[in-house]
Amino acid sequence: MNKLVRAAQTSQSLSLAAMEEASRRGLREADIEHLFLALVINDQSAGRALRSIGIDLKAARHAVEEQHEAQLASLGIAPSFPEAGRIVFHETDGYEWSPRALDLITKSNGKNKTGDAAAVLRELVAEPSGLIAEILDRLGTTPDALRKQLDTPAEKTRPVPAKVKGRISASSETFVSAPMEKVWEFLADPTRIPEWEPSIGSIEHSGQEASRGPIWQGLAPISHPDGRPVKIKAQFRRRSIELVTAHRQQRIAWSFAHPDVAQDSSVLTEFALVNTSGGTQIQITKSWSRRHGWRSLVAWPLRPLQRFLGWITLFQTGSAISRAFR
Repeated sequence: MNKLVRAAQTSQSLSLAAMEEASRRGLREADIEHLFLALVINDQSAGRALRSIGIDLKAARHAVEEQHEAQLASLGIAPSFPEAGRIVFHETDGYEWSPRALDLITKSNGKNKTGDAAAVLRELVAEPSGLIAEILDRLGTTPDALRKQLDTPAEKTRPVPAKVKGRISASSETFVSAPMEKVWEFLADPTRIPEWEPSIGSIEHSGQEASRGPIWQGLAPISHPDGRPVKIKAQFRRRSIELVTAHRQQRIAWSFAHPDVAQDSSVLTEFALVNTSGGTQIQITKSWSRRHGWRSLVAWPLRPLQRFLGWITLFQTGSAISRAFR
């Protein structure tokens, strides 16, 4: 993966997670403390470094709250923060980075810098206000200790997706701050599919049985999370959903198809889970049948666009699963 692509994907994932954290407090501006929280749950080496020294999302959130309270108390102001609520970023709009947070992300993409989450974390712990250093102190560590951890090669715990012959596939990883058993149960529950599959708004049992088990029927959502209506053609309104694989705690796979579309190619969404520090690492793989004959020639020039759209879909799915446990 080249630096430009890596930096773009890193910026996208950190922006989403940070602004989700800001939305819990009713804020529309994500600052460096929200960037820090986003790094704690990041699936790259930065997140693994933080979690390997015992910093999980719950502890990090608590340390950030304590630091804000201490800052106000030092000014003689009695802190009275409202109780944090659920994440509403995906239901609202108007979010942006603070100037200093945006500056940090920009610096991480500078000359001789990698542009990944580790580069962002290095810039963050060197941030001159001292806010992150004080938060780390509340978490029992220091910027130097964190830099040392970043410099220490760590064995990456990586789930392995199953290979499917005759199908085109795309994969992505995500970290979820929850035990593997709970994540597996969430992904294996058909009633929870609308929470992580954007094309499904509701689920009902169809009454049909396939060779591997029951088939559920999914209906497309009628509105976006922010209330805007969804425009969709009638033949794409229904989707049949079949549980293909269910190896407890380790692997789960669902097949999606449009029963009202002629010659429709089913999409297989597979999750491979592995236990890791602070939660669960998930490898998400989506695959679909290869086109043959003249259709394959027509589709060939569109491969870069397909890969990009595949990454966007995987990113949305991974972010939705992570959000469900935060």
